[in-house]
Amino acid sequence: MTAKGAQRLRAELDELKSIKRPAIIEAIAEARAHGDLKENAEYHAAREQQGFIEGRIKHLESELSHAQVIDIAQLAAGDKIVFGATVVLVDCDTDEERTYQIVGDLEADIKQGLIAISSPVARALIGKLEGDAITIEAPGGTREYEVVSVKYLG
Repeated sequence: MTAKGAQRLRAELDELKSIKRPAIIEAIAEARAHGDLKENAEYHAAREQQGFIEGRIKHLESELSHAQVIDIAQLAAGDKIVFGATVVLVDCDTDEERTYQIVGDLEADIKQGLIAISSPVARALIGKLEGDAITIEAPGGTREYEVVSVKYLG
C-alpha cells in the first residue's frame, strides 16, 4: 500500500472511532428511550449501522496492521512501470488520454484514477516502459493503449 493510501485509511479509521461510533451509540440510546424495542425501527436501523461501523473498524485495523507501506518517492524504478507508478495512457483508437496510479487493493478508487495492483489494467502495465503499447481485454472488447509517461509521485 502507498504511504498516501495508508494515511487516507488511518484518517477514515480515526473518523469512524472518534465521530461515527459515538454518534451511533447516542442514536441507539435515544431510540432505546422511545420504548418497545421489538417494533422500534429507529433502534434496529441504528443497531444495523453500528454493526457496519464496527465491521469496517475491525477490517481497517486488520489491514493497516498487516500492510506493507511503500514510499513511492523512494522507488528507483526509472521508466519501468511498477507498484506506485502514475501512468498516462492514450487509447490508440480514440486518442483519449487516461491517467492511473497503481496502488494496493484496499486503496483502489477508479474515480480518483487509483487502480488496484491486481486489476487487469495494472497487470498489463507492470514491467512496461514509456512508448510501449499494451492490449487490455475489457468486457467491451480488446483495447489498445500506448504508455505516454511514467512518473513516481510521493
